[in-house]
Amino acid sequence: MKAVMRNSFSLVVFGGSQIAIDIQPMLVMLGYKGELHGFSHTIFGATLIGLLCGFAGKPVGELLLRMIREPKYCLISWRVSFVSAFIGTYSHIFIDSIMHSDVMPFLPFSTASALYALMSIEALHVWCLVSAVVGGLVYFGIERIKYKKT
Repeated sequence: MKAVMRNSFSLVVFGGSQIAIDIQPMLVMLGYKGELHGFSHTIFGATLIGLLCGFAGKPVGELLLRMIREPKYCLISWRVSFVSAFIGTYSHIFIDSIMHSDVMPFLPFSTASALYALMSIEALHVWCLVSAVVGGLVYFGIERIKYKKT
């Protein structure tokens, strides 16, 4: 997404939303009661978490970026924050819907897990890895072309 959307996408906010959506499963794995992939892995849950991450993403993301970059490159617009957060939460439940049989994204309207086993977990891992490599090559290729023009 970053390679295609460039400055219209924040990896920091995207990553934060990926972590936030898995807080519920982490708590269940630590012994708290609940379903492993419960409310947080539904469209409603992903929307709520996306909203929270969108609101938090701009100030927290800018703070984190200032720690590692020059301040003038550390601005995240509200639009970028929300777009990145929603891409993060919705893509997360999409991929988890393929991997885990207990993900029911359309609760409370449906208990179907229609995407489960759409492809093997190994194929999904390969798809994710290839997507990351291709995206990285595209991103850094564009950066190199921009650098040569200056």
